[in-house]
Amino acid sequence: MNELTGAERIAVRSRAVTLAGLALLSLLAWLYLLSGAGMEPMSGMAGTGPGWPLVAAMWSAMMVAMMVPSAAPAILLYARVYRHSGQDSPHTTAFLLGYLACWTGFSAAAAGVHLAIERDALADPLAVAVLLIAAGIYQLSPLKNACLARCRSPTEFLTRHFRPGACGALRLGLLHGAYCVGCCWLLMALLFVGGVMNLLWVAGLTLLVAAEKLLPGGQWIARLAGLAMIGWGVVLLAR
Repeated sequence: MNELTGAERIAVRSRAVTLAGLALLSLLAWLYLLSGAGMEPMSGMAGTGPGWPLVAAMWSAMMVAMMVPSAAPAILLYARVYRHSGQDSPHTTAFLLGYLACWTGFSAAAAGVHLAIERDALADPLAVAVLLIAAGIYQLSPLKNACLARCRSPTEFLTRHFRPGACGALRLGLLHGAYCVGCCWLLMALLFVGGVMNLLWVAGLTLLVAAEKLLPGGQWIARLAGLAMIGWGVVLLAR
């Protein structure tokens, strides 16, 4: 077997470091969620819940835990394309920061909704049914399909939008994150149905997102999931 050249060894080492960094980031987010994310009532203030900054931090941690694994292939491919373009070291961190910035914005909005909704509002089967049906319809929509197609084809996405330098990487991450939010925002809204800190529900949605984006036939997985959500919602309405 031919020995790896110096450049190839550097590329392999860099890929391993990037994978380890993404895995560590996801692990830290999951550990934060497992610790409770600071969502218990404040001591000495019975019935007082956490404020918007803490709720936004919790939502941000959930988005990191749920979305970074399915974004990892695009991040790794970006680094590979950058090296092959003859540029300096890839600005992978800038790409990741741009990607996470989009989900941080989503988390900020979700935290506002979280605090605005009455505690038992989504315990009403009608509200749950409406949200499930809305999410299911969106799963079948052309907009969902268009955003999912960008997420499932990182090679085409990078070929079309690649720019050199840190600013180019940040822009690329923002654009990829925007497509990802467009693909999954209503799936994330289903956290209100299953319980925002229900980690089994969080894990299930994480697996669904990964299956849609990474498995062969992911578009059909998304559509089948959408039909299942609509069916579940209709059953709740019928009751």
